[in-house]
Amino acid sequence: MDFQGKRVLVTGGAGFVGTKIVERLLSLGARVTILDDFLTGRRENLPPPERYTLIEGSVADPDRVEECLRDADYCVHAAARNIVLSTKNPRDDFQTNIGGTLNVLMAARKCAVQRIVYTSSASVYGNPRHLPIHEEDGVSTLSPYAVSKLCGENYCQAFYESYSVPVAAVRYSNVYGPNQDPANPYCGVVSKFLEAISQGDPPQIHGDGEQTRDFTYIDDAVEGTLMALSSPRAEGQVFNLGSGTETSVNQLVRLIAELYGKPVEPVHIDRRDIDNIRRRVLNIERARKTLRWVPATTLREGLRRTIDWYEMKTHGCSL
Repeated sequence: MDFQGKRVLVTGGAGFVGTKIVERLLSLGARVTILDDFLTGRRENLPPPERYTLIEGSVADPDRVEECLRDADYCVHAAARNIVLSTKNPRDDFQTNIGGTLNVLMAARKCAVQRIVYTSSASVYGNPRHLPIHEEDGVSTLSPYAVSKLCGENYCQAFYESYSVPVAAVRYSNVYGPNQDPANPYCGVVSKFLEAISQGDPPQIHGDGEQTRDFTYIDDAVEGTLMALSSPRAEGQVFNLGSGTETSVNQLVRLIAELYGKPVEPVHIDRRDIDNIRRRVLNIERARKTLRWVPATTLREGLRRTIDWYEMKTHGCSL
């Protein structure tokens, strides 16, 4: 991946995934601009400010988006309202996730950006009929977030076919890792379990815990995203980015407890509105064949790295 000297806009660049994308691009010599409204993004997770350009604002503002893309070579469009916020406020979800994506695509077309990667979600699949899930399998949007993510994908495809805008999309599945702050009410389940077990509290599981997910380590998700940004074979395509391994929530809790060396008795509580997916595991062959991408981090290793980060952050030492 050759990004040396290339100008890259990362929307949502202060978010959990966005921050890691920014760090990786900087390590590859890119000149990075971040656009973020800091609703869920965190300034303290960003690299030193002299290494990039920060523009505070929303992708829902078309003028601000065009300003950011005017001189960009590439764009990773990672800005979005997450599933919790989307469910609470579908109108804001529409304006940001759908309207914001349209703004990015229109500005990219006008500014002749060389490539856009749109970060989508495996939530678009809903409850699949078959596992593992292929990109061409049917979709079933069971939440406002899934609706808006799929709509963003459809706009990307339409702009690729209608206007030859060079775009690709990646579908993330339950990305976790360092810097996913458990104090953030919108963070993922891994960090919440990790915090509870670390403090000796019983982790809370929504439902029976037999629901499964495909947990993806952050570095793997970032690498796949940048491969889609750089590969000439990625244009017009959608790629699953996951681990290819199905793990139940109960298994996840047991593994974190094992790594901590602490016995736990989780507490099962009521399901939430967003807990409507029973099983998920992705087929990642398209990314492997087209991008030459394979996830490098097992769940055990990814959790160990995440635990070490958390312990260093909270106690000044790793396990």
